[in-house]
Formats: sequence, C-alpha cells, structure tokens
Amino acid sequence: MYTANTNLNARLPAWRSYVLMAALGAGFAALVGRAVYLQGFNRDFLQEQGEARYSRVMKLEPVRGMITDRNGEPLAISTPVQSIWASPSDMDALPNDEQLGKLAKLLGAKADDLKKKLADGRKKDFVYLRRQLHPEVAEKVMALGIPGIYKMREYRRYYPAGEVLAHVIGQTGIDDQGQEGIELTRNGVLAGKPGSRHVLKDRRGYIVEDVTNMKPPVDGQTLTLSIDRNLQYLAYRELKAAVEENKAKAGGAVILDAHTGEVLALANVPSYNPNNRGVIDMARKRNRVLTDLYEPGSTMKPFTAAAALEAGTFKPSSIINVAGGMSFGKYTIHDAHPHGALTVEQVIQVSSNIGAAKMALSLDREYYYDYLRSLGFGQPPHTGFPGEASGRVRHWKTIKPVETATTSYGHGISVSLVQMARAYMIFANDGEIKPISFLKQVAPPPGQQVISKANAEAMKKMLEMVTQPGGTATRAQVVGYRVGGKTGTANKLEGGGYSKSKYVASFVGIAPISNPRLVVAVMIDEPGGGTYYGGTVSAPVFSRITTAALRSLAVPNDAPVNNIILPNTDPQEAIEGTM
Repeated sequence: MYTANTNLNARLPAWRSYVLMAALGAGFAALVGRAVYLQGFNRDFLQEQGEARYSRVMKLEPVRGMITDRNGEPLAISTPVQSIWASPSDMDALPNDEQLGKLAKLLGAKADDLKKKLADGRKKDFVYLRRQLHPEVAEKVMALGIPGIYKMREYRRYYPAGEVLAHVIGQTGIDDQGQEGIELTRNGVLAGKPGSRHVLKDRRGYIVEDVTNMKPPVDGQTLTLSIDRNLQYLAYRELKAAVEENKAKAGGAVILDAHTGEVLALANVPSYNPNNRGVIDMARKRNRVLTDLYEPGSTMKPFTAAAALEAGTFKPSSIINVAGGMSFGKYTIHDAHPHGALTVEQVIQVSSNIGAAKMALSLDREYYYDYLRSLGFGQPPHTGFPGEASGRVRHWKTIKPVETATTSYGHGISVSLVQMARAYMIFANDGEIKPISFLKQVAPPPGQQVISKANAEAMKKMLEMVTQPGGTATRAQVVGYRVGGKTGTANKLEGGGYSKSKYVASFVGIAPISNPRLVVAVMIDEPGGGTYYGGTVSAPVFSRITTAALRSLAVPNDAPVNNIILPNTDPQEAIEGTM
C-alpha cells in the first residue's frame, strides 16, 4: 500500500528565496559597478597595462655618418653589430643550467652572473646581456632558442688610422655617441635621428603585427675634414721617431694650409688606439697641440720684428746695438753669444734677445698688446674642440718694461702650438691671418690683415736667413726648396720658477719661401737625449715632415737639389726663461 512522504510536502520558507535573489542582485550590481569604474574612471591605466604586455615601440637606430679626409679616404666608419638582450618579464622560467652555460660561453660571461642579472630583472622588459657582438656569434646565441632572449642591430665605430689620427677624430662610446675630438664636437651632424616601429608581440615575444607605419631613422651626414691622411701619417711618423730619439716626454706637430687656415695634419705623441674600448690613460688622450700651453721662446721674435716694421720704428736694415746686456733692476737680459751691432734681419737670424727686447720697448704698449691679440694670442682659436687653450698675454695697462722685454722673445707669454702655427700665417699669406678649420673649405674664408704685404715679404727673407749658414736652424733646410722659420728653446715653468733641466724645443716654419704652401710647427717637450735646442731637436723634424709633405703635394721646386748648405756648427739661440 502506497504511503505519502511527509518531507515532500514540506515547503521552503519564503525568506530564503528573497535572500538568494538579493545576494545575486548585489553581486551583479557590484560587477556592473566595477565594470563602470574600470571602463569609466581607470580606463587609461588599464589600457597602458594591457598594451605593455603585447605592444612595443622599437627604436630604430640610424647609421652614424662617415668621417673622411679631404680626398674622401675613410677615417671613421660604422660597422653593423648585434647586441643580445633579454625580457625577463616575458620568461615563464629562467633558463636551465645547460642553457645558461651555453649562453655564457657565447657571450664571454659567467653563467652565475647571467643568472643573477635575469633573476634581478624579473619585472623588467629590457636587460642588456652583451653589447656589440659579431653577427655570427649573435646568430649562434639565437639558435639556442631560449625564450625571452633577443638580438638587436647596433653599430660599432671603426677607425682605420688608429692612433695616427686619434686626437683629431676622437671616439664614440658604447652607445655610439661622440666622446672625444670631431666625434664629440660634430656629434649632432654625425649621429642622425633615430626612427621607431610600433608592433604587437605574442606571449613569446615574437612580432605578429605592425600597429602603425614605421618612422624610418635619419642617418648621420658624412663629414669631410681638411685633414690629408697621407700628410697625417708622415707627420705622426716623424714626430714619434723624434720623441723616441730624444727621449722626450711628449711632442706635437701641426701642418696648416698657408692660405686657407685648413689643418692638413695634427699629431700628438704619446697617442692611443681609439679602436680599443678598454681603459685608456687620460694623459694619452690629451690633444696637447690644442690644450697644452708653453712659453714659445724665440719663435716669438719674428712677431716682435714685424710689429716694429709695421709701426715704423725700425726697418730691416736698422742697426741695433746688442752689446753687453739689458738691466731691469735685479734682472739682466743676455744673448747666448756676444754681438755688437746687428741689423733687424741679423737679430732674427742669430736670435738676439737684446735686439728683440729693444724693438718691443720702442713700441706703444697698447699697440703691441692689440697686435699680439690680433695674432690670436690670449684667446681661444675657436676650433670647436673641447678644452682648447686660450693662453695668456699680459695686458698693456699692467705690464712692466721688463715684462714687455721678455714677452718680445717668448718669455712670460703662454701659447698653444696651434696658436703659434696660425700666427705664422701672416708671413706666409701676405700679412693676412685666417681662422683655423678642421673641415675642408670650398673657398678660402675671409681673413684679417695684420701687417702689410711688404713687411710680410721682409719677414720671409729674415726667416729664410735663419735656416741659412749663420742662422740657428740650418738643420731645417729642405732639399730642392727654400724654407724659412724660427727656432725656440725655453725653460719649463716648475714649482713657481723655471726649471734648470727641463726645456721645450720648438720650430715653426713656412715652405716654400717663394710661394708659401705650408706652415709647419713642431714642439718637443722635455727632450732628454743630450741636446735640447730647437735648432737641433725640432728643426730636423720640420725638415723631414716638410720634405715629404711638399713631395706628396707635388709642389714645384723653387731651389736646386744641391741647395743644402750645412755649417760645421750651429749658433744656438739664448734659452728663454733665464736672465
């Protein structure tokens, strides 16, 4: 017999259904409120977070502009390389020990270091593992198939001339930005502008789609320098040999175009290899020709004579009594060799301190000061190079007579070698001086007339006499060419006074005398090979550099090939810095 189950007839309380419906309604309302909040008030943030997981803006590096010499020969070029990077945030797990070992071997790193770098950057999207690898090595890295490891094309700078042109060209850093020399001063022109590419990536980091049109990079411009690579090589070769031969501390040489002011060569010893990315001694990086100051010694005397000719106080044939000495209180100026009466020409030829001092003292102080400033002394040469020195010229309002006298022969005035080379342009360029340029000029720039053409011609004659028998620089003579110039030997400043054993030997000259093409300046710092005079240390370097340079440029001879006339002994100029 069927019996009804009383439990089935039991009815649920009505309030329980109301509670359930209310809970469901509240949950639904919370979801709607949350959606409204996220979409309406926090949309930008969420969109950024979402895009960060699949959207990337890739930087497209430009190719850095090439640097060439005046004849188109490459001096700095960029070669493509690959950099290996990782996105730890895209990695589900760190590479295993076997993968890390293979990766470390290819990258030339330690496996533990790589593991630590990846672990520390777990929340980062970009971590460099190794910069500027050879493309073949980078391909081997990618062949390992490690998720989250990528390659990126970059460029590495290469300098074919190496240490020969290091101080002119300079170098770039790991990020291909200029750090020294032309690479730094012209970085804006050479670097170009990077482009960009907006892409979508999947969870493994592979590009699946371009979001927008690619913005291509703008490559850097090619820069053509005034430098002649052949002249640079020979200048560096001869300078380096002279520094080694004379056991000197350092040396510098510069070759200028006599009419345009273009720098055809600029060499420093010691030098460094800009292709070496390791630690380099900063002393080797110093561009001494532009940054180091020295007292020029007797190379200043031609400027004093030219000022006196221009002012009309003396003529080339004027007689000056240089017997004895010149006293200024406790100071007395002497010559290296005693003389009686000398013409202005002979004062320059035999390098008389007394003769130069008497010419300077005949000049108005303000006129002499302004004249030296017009030559570029006491102010930067405006080459654009960082650290270029201004030098020092005593102001006419405060200068004393003894200081005027010593300035006349290069004592108490400081200059850089490039300033001295530029100033000698007035003798080679009919009295006109032009600005210095490291870029090839399309046309000669405007200059400033410092002395008259007639006085420039008179000074060329005196400079040639210096290299002839009876002068202090017969070793500066060049086979087949007439040349002229002036020696300088000066004690170095040390500890507030003048050293008795350290000297700067220099020579500045022009060639050929009949139709000047080059101005060549040579400075040897602290020669220690037994001789330290400009005539015996620097003048021979000038001769060797100028001989090779004139032949390289195919400059016509203006003298027979048997024009060399060397005396048995050379008269030496007085050593400036002692009185």
